Amino acid sequence: MSGIAGKVVAVTGASSGIGAATALLLAERGARLVLGARRSGRLAELVDRIERAGGAAVQLRTDVTRREDLQALVALAGERFGRLDVLVGNAGVGTISPLDDLRVEEWDRMVDVNVKGVLHGIAAALPVFRAQGTGHFVTIASTAAFRVVPAMAVYAGTKFAVRAICEGLRQEAGDALRVTTVSPGATATDFAEASSNRRVRAEITKMRDEIAIPPEAIARAIAFAIEQPAAVDVSEVVVRPVAQG
Repeated sequence: MSGIAGKVVAVTGASSGIGAATALLLAERGARLVLGARRSGRLAELVDRIERAGGAAVQLRTDVTRREDLQALVALAGERFGRLDVLVGNAGVGTISPLDDLRVEEWDRMVDVNVKGVLHGIAAALPVFRAQGTGHFVTIASTAAFRVVPAMAVYAGTKFAVRAICEGLRQEAGDALRVTTVSPGATATDFAEASSNRRVRAEITKMRDEIAIPPEAIARAIAFAIEQPAAVDVSEVVVRPVAQG
């Protein structure tokens, strides 16, 4: 058996992109999935696809800015499968623009989703993991957590925060819990569409179309971390296109 088969894995932001690719790959390898996202219709389609292939999955509309939604997602894992082994914190938003645009509401949204959403997931799952004596946090950051470029100051700030939070969690986790941060580079998702600045959106779209790697590449990195023996913690993984500077 693989180190994934039979594990109960919750995934946020599961309705598309990296989240959906991760759900499909883990289901193929025998995981039981608890899928959360705001787009319930897409979640239902994904669950149906997994079940038709012989997998096991349930879904719950989840907005990570709402602490109670994460608590409900974790509770659903316990109700349907009896436990939670892994929480993949994938939900994120990148409404990137120059600071001079003063898109303060978009800044707030990035902090709420990218930072508070991660904290809400930790708050929901950590007590469950402690009670079980085992558990694994896998959180999606970004290469923006290593390098700041124009128009990405706030987004990068949120991802720097995610890395810091996850490193702190790793150090506090003890010898029973695992903590992994996965930082994707340019990936073929709908990330670019989130920007309300036309110039920035065009630049990101151009880079995506020219060099982006598929979301399945990130899913494989997540699977690699999950499938390791219990005593092995893959703390941090950076996955980017070879052509990305």
